[in-house]
Order: sequence, then C-alpha cells, then structure tokens
Amino acid sequence: MNDDALTVLVVDDDYRVAAVHVGFVERVPGFRVVGTAHTAADAVSLAGSLHPDLILLDIYLPDGDGIQVARTLHSTPSSPAVIVISAASDVATVRQAVQLGAMHYLVKPFGFAALAERLEAFRHANQLISEWPDDATQDEVNRMFDLLRPVPAAASGEAGGRLAPTLQLIYDAVAHSDRSLSASEVAAIVGISRATAQRYLTRLEQTKAVKLELRYGSTGRPENRYSLAR
Repeated sequence: MNDDALTVLVVDDDYRVAAVHVGFVERVPGFRVVGTAHTAADAVSLAGSLHPDLILLDIYLPDGDGIQVARTLHSTPSSPAVIVISAASDVATVRQAVQLGAMHYLVKPFGFAALAERLEAFRHANQLISEWPDDATQDEVNRMFDLLRPVPAAASGEAGGRLAPTLQLIYDAVAHSDRSLSASEVAAIVGISRATAQRYLTRLEQTKAVKLELRYGSTGRPENRYSLAR
C-alpha cells in the first residue's frame, strides 16, 4: 500500500455505481480509495474518521443530499476537497456546488477519462500547494488555477497537430529519450526553469501526448517522470 497516495472517499447511493467509481479511482496513479458511503450520514461520519484528501460526492442520497454534506464538511477544520458526481444538472444545484467550493462537477453518466482528467488535475494542484512559497507571484497563482481546469485533448492544437514552440521542445526532449525524464531533467535539456518544464509537461500529460509515471523511493514523496505516450 502506498502511503503517499492521495486518499479518496466515494459517496454514492447506488452500490454498483459506487463500485464502478472506486474502480475508476484505483486505475489512476497516485490515488487510493479509503472508504465508500451510501448515505449522507455515513459520508459525514467517514469523512470525519478517515480524513480523506478528496470526496467524490453524489447529490441524491436517501437521507439527504450531497449539497448539505458539502456544507457540513466545509465548516470543519481541514475539510476535504470535493468533486461532485451526480445526475443533477439543474442550475440551482450546480450554483450551490460552486458556492461551496466544489473543485469539479461531473454529470452522470461519465467515463473513466473524464474522471481521470479531474483527478490528475487535482493531484498536480495538490503537489503545487505542497511546494507553495510564502509569497506567491501572480504567475504561480495563475498556474494553480490553470491546473484545476483540465485541458481538453484537442485544445490549442496540442494533440494530433503542431505544438507551440516551447511545448514542441519539451515533447521532443521526452520523445527522443530512451528513458523516462523528470521535470528537472527536461528543464536542463531544453534550457528553461524546472517550474516552466513542469507546467508544460502537465499540459502534455493532460492531452495524452506524454504519460506520467510515479517512481517511489524508500522515503519521501514519489518522483514524477514522463515518457512518450504510446
């Protein structure tokens, strides 16, 4: 079991749907499901005892709704991040979820790729927060918010077409290497800062041009390494 993985609580009233979402989460590197809940009461209780990093939260629950669960958790110290997963798509519900700080809102049914994009964006943002300086620049703040908005696979001509110059250099560095590379190694090859390399590698990963591998050492956080997506 990987103690460095981000922990997830899956909340859904349908046992079968919850099991599908658990399977989705466990396919994404760097995440581990620590519990499932099928009622609002269980969601609040398990969140309090398990302290997950993230909750996949359904809206329609037999003893309440996910909005109330999110409101309750939002008022607690170190409240978990929330991604809403629901068949509810009315404006009022979506607005309430946004007001309560939901990171993303996925309308059921959705496939693995849609959830994986949101989880990867959350993981990258969480890593950035762990390295956050005391006084962030506007560029660093922009990067944080950019990470929380997954890049569509066909966006900006970055998949299946010609890449922007810096992206092309970074892509070529990864493509021409006979092994996976870290952001620092890519930065040294291209001649840019590590932070810039990491930002563009994240974009390439989100467009499926490169793939992320987590390399675990004996101690400390896993190292992110990148190789060409085959």
